Amino acid sequence: MTRGVATAAAVACLATAVVLHASQASRFPAPTVDRPDILYIRSGATMRRLALDYDAAAADAYWIRTLQHFGRERLAPPGHERTYSLLYPLLDLTTTLDPYFTIAYRFGAIFLGEAYPGGPGRPDLAIALLEKGLKAQPQKWQYMQDLGFVYYWHLQDYPAAAAWFKKAAEAPDAPTWMAPLAAVTLAEGGKRSASRELWQQIAKSEEPWLRDSAIQRLLQLDAMDAMDALDARVRAFQQRYPDTPLSWDALRAAGYVRGVPLDPTNVPYVFTPDGHVTISRESRLWPMPGQTPR
Repeated sequence: MTRGVATAAAVACLATAVVLHASQASRFPAPTVDRPDILYIRSGATMRRLALDYDAAAADAYWIRTLQHFGRERLAPPGHERTYSLLYPLLDLTTTLDPYFTIAYRFGAIFLGEAYPGGPGRPDLAIALLEKGLKAQPQKWQYMQDLGFVYYWHLQDYPAAAAWFKKAAEAPDAPTWMAPLAAVTLAEGGKRSASRELWQQIAKSEEPWLRDSAIQRLLQLDAMDAMDALDARVRAFQQRYPDTPLSWDALRAAGYVRGVPLDPTNVPYVFTPDGHVTISRESRLWPMPGQTPR
């Protein structure tokens, strides 16, 4: 089985498992058992000895389990405490069994970096995973690019991001569009125009999952721009009508908005307790960069 077929099978298995689980949950009450957050073997070296000559097959099996764990936690029903506790251990086992498992490094870094509750919010572990990949393939420009984005998007460490983009641009077979990223990051670090340019470049990738991630980030940037504009209208409304409770109906009646504003996914914006416009928890854009769920 080729790695591409194995990956497609893994994704299909995850989708099927989610559908079957949802169907079962709707018909039968959940049994009272502990969550399956148990990983009996956490040492990659031990597992490699146990796998004998079947390292690649074992790596595929652990990758499928990684997808299942991430999907179960991400899609958990209300009341379930999402921990993602096995995510990094499973990824570490997968990539120890197969040090050249590119998709595990790249997807895994995305999973680890995602802000809670969509992921564990562990960019430090995303960095550790990608650096592990570089030890196996020191000239892999994609890992260097991914490291740059972790530093840029999740940690707002623009000098570190620029350094990784520069390394990626200097690597063999790196695309020509990598070269300007370091300069853009250093010149405009922290500005949305720079971030938008970075994600627009990534949206040109030939890899669908990477394009999808870039599109999500671009939609979030569009939402940030809209929230700033709406915040300005809210401040003007509050200055003119300081005693009027804040609501979209009140703003519409006063002529500050035409209706309930919708984010790029057509979900209404909401107000924070201190009167700022933000993304609803019902939106697939939640949580926004730098937004910590309360």
